Amino acid sequence: MAGPKHLIKKYANRKLYDTEISRYITLEGISQLVREGHEIQVVERDSGRDLTPLILSQIVVGEEKRGGAGQDGGLHDRGQALFDYVRRTVSRGRGEFEDLVEMAVERALARLSIPNRRDVDALSARLDELEARVARAGAGRRPAARPRTGTRAR
Repeated sequence: MAGPKHLIKKYANRKLYDTEISRYITLEGISQLVREGHEIQVVERDSGRDLTPLILSQIVVGEEKRGGAGQDGGLHDRGQALFDYVRRTVSRGRGEFEDLVEMAVERALARLSIPNRRDVDALSARLDELEARVARAGAGRRPAARPRTGTRAR
């Protein structure tokens, strides 16, 4: 059974503060929480940006560096627990990630004054509507006589 969710805020000075236990925590402490089954979320304090995948990758790298040939299955178990947690987090956050990417692309297109897919679809719909209106308006009228080409009025 998973314990309470730990919201961890990362400060500009790189310190990590666990709001659940109201104290600073290290990467090793976060690693221990994950191994115990706690759900964590790490956010940048000032912007609120989610840093969980970044912190988890730092923990995995740290676990690999600390591991040694003298340890039996402990390293593997810790690594597997972290890997499983990362997999669950990524699977759950895939939709959120896709939304963030879509928003970032839309902002970039707007800054560059390039229409996005929604803009193009709206313009296309307006064009279709105008073509239909012109066709309806022209259906009840006779075509206007065109002047002949190559002849000049004298």
